[in-house]
Amino acid sequence: MVEVECLVKTFPTTDGGEKRAVDELSFRVDRGEVYGLLGPNGAGKTTTLRIISGLLSPTSGTVRVNGHDAHVDREAVKRSLGYLTASTGLYQRLTPRETLEYFGRLHGLGDVTLARRIEELVDWLDMRPFLDLRCGGLSTGQKQRTSIARALIGDPPVLILDEPTLGLDVLTNRVILDFIRQEGARGKTIILSTHYLDDAQWLCHRFGLLHQGRLMAEGDLETLRARSGRSRLSEIFLCLCGEDESVLAARGAGV
Repeated sequence: MVEVECLVKTFPTTDGGEKRAVDELSFRVDRGEVYGLLGPNGAGKTTTLRIISGLLSPTSGTVRVNGHDAHVDREAVKRSLGYLTASTGLYQRLTPRETLEYFGRLHGLGDVTLARRIEELVDWLDMRPFLDLRCGGLSTGQKQRTSIARALIGDPPVLILDEPTLGLDVLTNRVILDFIRQEGARGKTIILSTHYLDDAQWLCHRFGLLHQGRLMAEGDLETLRARSGRSRLSEIFLCLCGEDESVLAARGAGV
């Protein structure tokens, strides 16, 4: 479970002021739930996910991951979650197998458990054709599958996924989406941030629509449809975040 309450994060600006990247944000994600944290660039999504993961400290507010305060007990939080971004780095000279063995040992897995876990992930993510090739020579999709496996090697109960399918081909995209859905069905708590709203609409149980650091709307798809009078998630977002009129005005002006 992840609980975010009254979260604020400010950054200094060049003129001596400050900018609120996250502004009084509160939401909760339960076990077995895939929660879509959605918004445009600069909405505060990545900042929020980094605070949840213990990589950034909040200005104020609290975040709890499986009962652990993400600011006070960062090590416990890191043991409880897997964090993945589209830019997660890999050691270029290691193979995917060596990468998983290395990070599995960091998680304290014994030899038998580690070998079994590697086999599970390799089969689930269809990694066998490139398992013993160096990461530096892998395709974008192969690297992303390896990164996902690395994040999951310790079988964490919470997954934080920031643009996990960015730049992937259709087949790899489907493999990863199917895997995320399976992990949710296994009882994982999953927060997904993506610009691919069709993927989010297919995957997520509930959505939080973030705009300028604030949560503008939250609920399942039917709730958001009823509130907005729109059917597609992209249209729902524009309506509930007050962007419908600006988009229409820009089109009318030929922008």
